[in-house]
Amino acid sequence: MFSCVKPYEDQNYSALKRACLRRKVLFEDPNFPATDDSLYYQGSPGPTVRWKRPKDICENPRLFVDGISSHDLHQGQVGNCWFVAACSSLASRESLWQKVIPDWKEQEWDPEKPNAYAGIFHFHFWRFGEWVDVVIDDRLPTVNNQLIYCHSSSRNEFWCALVEKAYAKLAGCYQALDGGNTADALVDFTGGVSEPIDLTEGGFAHDEAKRNQLFERVLKVHSRGGLISASIKAVTAADMEARLACGLVKGHAYAITDVRKVRLGHGLLAFFKSEKLDMIRLRNPWGEREWNGPWSDTSEEWQKVSKSEREKMGVTVQDDGEFWMTFEDMCRYFTDIIKCRLINTSYLSVHKTWEEARLRGAWTRHEDPQKNRSGGCINHKNTFFQNPQYIFDVKKPEDEVLICIQQRPKQSTRRDGKGENLAIGFDIYKVEENRQYRMHSLQHRAASSIYINSRSVFLRTDQPEGRFVIIPTTFEPGHTGEFLLRVFTDVPSNCQELRLDEPPRSCWSSLCGYPQQVTQVHVLGAAGLKDSSTDMEPPSPERRILGPGAAEG
Repeated sequence: MFSCVKPYEDQNYSALKRACLRRKVLFEDPNFPATDDSLYYQGSPGPTVRWKRPKDICENPRLFVDGISSHDLHQGQVGNCWFVAACSSLASRESLWQKVIPDWKEQEWDPEKPNAYAGIFHFHFWRFGEWVDVVIDDRLPTVNNQLIYCHSSSRNEFWCALVEKAYAKLAGCYQALDGGNTADALVDFTGGVSEPIDLTEGGFAHDEAKRNQLFERVLKVHSRGGLISASIKAVTAADMEARLACGLVKGHAYAITDVRKVRLGHGLLAFFKSEKLDMIRLRNPWGEREWNGPWSDTSEEWQKVSKSEREKMGVTVQDDGEFWMTFEDMCRYFTDIIKCRLINTSYLSVHKTWEEARLRGAWTRHEDPQKNRSGGCINHKNTFFQNPQYIFDVKKPEDEVLICIQQRPKQSTRRDGKGENLAIGFDIYKVEENRQYRMHSLQHRAASSIYINSRSVFLRTDQPEGRFVIIPTTFEPGHTGEFLLRVFTDVPSNCQELRLDEPPRSCWSSLCGYPQQVTQVHVLGAAGLKDSSTDMEPPSPERRILGPGAAEG
């Protein structure tokens, strides 16, 4: 996966570091300078910010102090709890953070070799279908000698501040991280697929069967190395970061750092009784302010759990921002969960593997309707079929299909202003099994995503055997932009773009004729058919019959 990491902005980490060591200077990044342009894309600066290297902030700076932990992180002045929550989740997964922070031993400060330090670091992020290597210098923004953005609980630990700087460089500036989306950061850390779940709309707090089913899915994502976060919607501006009586904070992203079934009782009684409780551990990026309801750090409910079980769970009574609660209470108080699934495409794994189709596309504008590819959503019936179209096959009687569309991330800079996402989504149509050309009229809609102005939109759907067409669109016609389509199925789906509106004309067309219309036959039922194991096979439930060729009606 990481053998083909692409240098971001053509900056080669190894070459830059060698050059600095040869010249005996500390690296200064010309692409992300220590100026206000790297801090803000709009507005005037607040207090005077001074950019300082770690050696000027503290003695004995380190990348890690006593390893890496979700407890390391604390949110700074920018409203990026979403990013800090994602980092907290990342810190709990060694296999993942070692991918984001490559060669960490080589990048670590070595007090015995001060001349080997060049003030340069690099980090890996997954962006728009490929891993990129982002190079930064170690100059960090401070006020009164204190880091003003993400920082560690240890004054001389800098991994989170440096990862945040590299991510701010990708986004255009630090201010671009204000009010972002946890799902985006989780995907950028893993290359996985994020699935948002609306707990309120799904009614999980009141439907025990649905809640149990959701917990099993969350547990599976966690046990297979995925990252998860949760939040409580803030409906109004006044709601933002308002603290509820239960201790939780609205409009605030929490990292889910553990998911487990907790055994109740003590000794042999607990073993034989086998009563278990679905529980989840969360962390507030502020590093303080915890849930104060049942199963909070000092609550009497913990007396139901043996000491050995509590130690296994890592239960503490510190106000460190991390706490346990039942999954039922979580569904009652939180409004949203984001699961970032690590899609396993390895044939060597014992777990379920997926077949991934990954295609790049674009919404482009053209005066010719046949060449226009920005038709808007189904509300715009006259132009809807002018959008890009992709065909895929489900080859099992029924299969779970995961579909994700992601628009190219936009930077926020002083020159271009804030990078705004388009409102995007997609529809899926069940079509004839022999379709080879673009759709021009409505067929059975098998599924559809939401439309939202987020970087990516995800849908998980179960579909029967057959052929399907995905039509990704912007909400309004005429909007342009690039997108990445990812389709995951159990067996290869032969996903590809439909480019032709009709069969190409050839020298034989004048002799053999050219198709004038399309006939569709829908078989609703049949009787007296021979078994498929004999010389005849029953017809497919749905098939398009072509004339002398095929044109779409």
